[in-house]
Amino acid sequence: MEEAGPYNPGLFQSPDEALQYLQRVGSTEDADIDIAEAALALGLIFLPGLSIDRYRQHLRKLCEHVEEEFQARLRQHKEDTLHLRVEILRKIIHEAHGYQGDEKNYDDIENANFIRVIERRKGLPVSLGIFYVILARKMGWACEGLSFPGHFLIRMEKDSERVILDPFKEGREMNAAELRQLLKSIVGKNAELSHNFYDAVSNREILVRLENNLKKRLIEGEDYGQAILVAEAIGAFSPDEYRIYLDKGVLYAKLGQNQQAITALEAYIAKTPHAKERQHASLLLQQIKSALD
Repeated sequence: MEEAGPYNPGLFQSPDEALQYLQRVGSTEDADIDIAEAALALGLIFLPGLSIDRYRQHLRKLCEHVEEEFQARLRQHKEDTLHLRVEILRKIIHEAHGYQGDEKNYDDIENANFIRVIERRKGLPVSLGIFYVILARKMGWACEGLSFPGHFLIRMEKDSERVILDPFKEGREMNAAELRQLLKSIVGKNAELSHNFYDAVSNREILVRLENNLKKRLIEGEDYGQAILVAEAIGAFSPDEYRIYLDKGVLYAKLGQNQQAITALEAYIAKTPHAKERQHASLLLQQIKSALD
């Protein structure tokens, strides 16, 4: 993969170095973030002793395979259309390398760790969608994640044509009726599509979405210490994500680390722009302080 941004990929080899890398990402312009390296770093912080280079090599190989397939099609006098680009990505990601949505064990925590997804060839919509983003952008093709609630989708476009794909369903093209049905299955039968659901999300937002899946599963498993590590990672690469301080406050309180909880909640209260959120956090803060009296 090509270098992106003011730093060099490959600078981290350990969990501590990966976290330092994510802190540098936090001060990098969003467009310059190497989403592949960032996703690998987020996976590595939970996997001490693992050698990261083989996963970098795998992603390079995927990129090379997409380029080779594209050039082969052009030699066959195929026209460079949006349909062709989508077909190539589907072939390389799902057919050639076997990536698929983990429908059987959807809530498996490893589906939200990008490194484990590479190992297992299974993942969540967002972890699989990252492959589309990496490979398409490497080719210079327009590809972006969407803010569709509860299920990560991607949009590709070329000239005046665009298509919405479900990476969890092997890049299946989604029409309006299917999107409406998907939304109702997630949000409820009264939910209706909104134009906001088609807004493109930033690189940071994609990574936050990936990590929120991991954090949710850790909290459900009552592994609050690891969930705090996820929150720290989010705060490193996305320092404006102020809600993470509320998460840290609640998690520290669950671990009985009340002073850390107070510090996190005070930071959240100072950062949140919403009065109702400040009020809720202030009540929680008061409860924790009362427990110390």
